[in-house]
Amino acid sequence: MRIAYSVETVRAAEQDLMARLPEGTLMQRAAAGLAAACADLLNRVYGARVALLTGSGDNGGDALYAGARLARRGAGVTAVLLSPDRAHPGGLRALRAAGGRAVTAAEGEPALMHADLVLDGIVGIGGTGGLREEAERLVRLVRGTVVAVDLPSGVDADTGEVRGAAVRADATVTFGTYKPGLLIDPAHEHAGALRLVDIGLGSYLPSTPDAEALQHDDVAALLPRPTAESDKYRRGVVGVVAGSARYPGAAVLAVAGALRGGAGAVRYVGPGADTVIARFPETLVHTGPPAKAGRVQSWVVGPGLGDGAAARHSLDDVLGSDIPVLVDADGLHLLPSGGLHGRAAATVLTPHAGEAAALLGASREEVESGRLAAVRALADKYGATVLLKGSTTLVASPGHPVRVNPTGTAWLATAGSGDVLSGLTGSLLATGLTARDAASVGAYLHGLAARRTTAPAGAPIAAYDVAAAVPDAWRDVLG
Repeated sequence: MRIAYSVETVRAAEQDLMARLPEGTLMQRAAAGLAAACADLLNRVYGARVALLTGSGDNGGDALYAGARLARRGAGVTAVLLSPDRAHPGGLRALRAAGGRAVTAAEGEPALMHADLVLDGIVGIGGTGGLREEAERLVRLVRGTVVAVDLPSGVDADTGEVRGAAVRADATVTFGTYKPGLLIDPAHEHAGALRLVDIGLGSYLPSTPDAEALQHDDVAALLPRPTAESDKYRRGVVGVVAGSARYPGAAVLAVAGALRGGAGAVRYVGPGADTVIARFPETLVHTGPPAKAGRVQSWVVGPGLGDGAAARHSLDDVLGSDIPVLVDADGLHLLPSGGLHGRAAATVLTPHAGEAAALLGASREEVESGRLAAVRALADKYGATVLLKGSTTLVASPGHPVRVNPTGTAWLATAGSGDVLSGLTGSLLATGLTARDAASVGAYLHGLAARRTTAPAGAPIAAYDVAAAVPDAWRDVLG
């Protein structure tokens, strides 16, 4: 699992560790890992042209010491100093002693334009706001591979927000632990490939991170597996309340996702029974209301449901049950304004940015630029687990670290994709996974399925294609 900590937490851990080490040890560890990562990205170090775009803080010192190591291996290294009078003195001495050179911003333009690799050491994790005008102008000159030192300059390490111009790196080498902004869009889009350098912070960080991202092994450990004693009812039954005369396809897509989510059976309730049975004859169907449809272990309600009296009654019916409920799409617009804190059973809400904005009384732009704050606010307001869909899907439950899904792809921005995700996640709820785990695993498999569908040609996909590829994604995880 990738875990991420806030800047404040990282700074405190660094101070505790540095108090037990000789002066400069931590920076040397970071520089060594950074130089090794750069060497891996270069075809060869000897004769390579490397530029260091450095500011005045320790981030610039990391870049200068790493540049010195590359210079000792035969690279031609030029440090372009944005603040020559405040450059890290020890790093600058080390670079010059190794045969590197340091120049002002104006003198360094040719080096930036012709470098094979450029290290972004402008500002570190404590930086706020976008790049200043001079730094932005120099970054635009770069044509080679860009490696960010700890995180791309101009992005917010804690929130993933980008409030102005920022470096777009091909790779980011981060130290000690991941920072939330490296995992969450829009900053994640600026980070490129991520590489973590261990500098010894592990035992100085708290056990609970601020954010985390599941990996294959984590998901494999959570996936439900039937035993020899299992039957379709012991494996779980998921109820799907979806579809209407206007949106009959939503019922089909939600059921498609549910059938592939690990539960033993799917019980559909709604006006689209004939359409659902024609596509999936194994589905159990009922005209409703949900409370009279038969035993289920979880409910999925909302996709294509509409906003009339029947839709509201169906939502009230399932929310009044004592089993886990996932609410999506039209169901979100019908939620009680006071939240769902009175429900004893788990509730999962799965809004996209527009729906989240409506639930929070904010603008869509505010949600998209501050996704971490938005998902946390929704989870607290409604007393529920919230899966905020988008370029990086986030899962928040009150009192727990936010989970960041690493498998998303832009191809999931297609009609009906969310219906498939709802059915898939609801099915995982029916197998007995917690709301947080079901939402996290559902998002992970959904993203893998979409990647499976687009590979290798990257052709456009439809939501049903994603549902059909979920078993392949499941096999990918289990190996």
